[in-house]
Amino acid sequence: MLIDLHTHSTASDGTDSPAELVTAARAAGLDVVALTDHDTVAGHAAAAEALPPGLTLVTGAEISCRLDGVSLHMLAYLFDPTEPELARERDLLRDDRVPRARAIVARLNELGAPVAWERVRELAQGAIGRPHIAAAMVEAGIIEDVSAAFTAEWIGDGGRAHVAKHELDATTAIGLIHDAGGVAVFAHPLAWRRGRVVPDAAIAQLAAAGLDGVEVDHIDHDAATRDRLRGMAADLGLLTTGSSDYHGTRKSCRLGEHTTSPEVYAEITERAKGARPLTAAG
Repeated sequence: MLIDLHTHSTASDGTDSPAELVTAARAAGLDVVALTDHDTVAGHAAAAEALPPGLTLVTGAEISCRLDGVSLHMLAYLFDPTEPELARERDLLRDDRVPRARAIVARLNELGAPVAWERVRELAQGAIGRPHIAAAMVEAGIIEDVSAAFTAEWIGDGGRAHVAKHELDATTAIGLIHDAGGVAVFAHPLAWRRGRVVPDAAIAQLAAAGLDGVEVDHIDHDAATRDRLRGMAADLGLLTTGSSDYHGTRKSCRLGEHTTSPEVYAEITERAKGARPLTAAG
């Protein structure tokens, strides 16, 4: 049983539509896929409608958070999307994306980088984010690839054109996810190549606040990091997941590149009270 619990569609910063994503997931041999777009559930209905036989859809979202000044992402699984408090926070997070992206583009222009706001908007079919700006930078010949944008030179955290965004306190996010009946898993917690990461004590702090698990097997974690996270998870009583963090052609990761064990998946679905996994109708 192949289970991938972290993917993105055009509802946020992926390049596959929700329908294309579930079709590709089944073609890749997956039995279970989670759609976890950034701060939105907008792709769930289309993914569910296009769900092919043999594939189970786990609804979710990747919530933008902050802890002690460090940005991080919290994967929320199988929560009730109509629960008002978590829905309000998702709205705040999404509403901040456009003014933030505009401000980043303005800073790039001030630095002499000819990025057109109109092109960034065209690239963002759903919720806008820095990957769309990075893609526009590649098209404009400013950088060679998307990863080059996420540096101190350009739009990486603390970079010359970086603009801070609205983020939810991580401990508050865990409480809101649980109140909505969901399960909270810390996404790629030690992906230091992306920027600052939280110290081990912060993961323990989140565990004390009710964190359900940590994403261990991920493209941005090397073998030593995975071993370290597994040890921490065992000590803290946390579930360990694996996933691709698939973004279509925007990133090199492949669907099913890393997976979650059936035992952990069963525990996640057991804990979830807000929604159930979906299978194809008929």
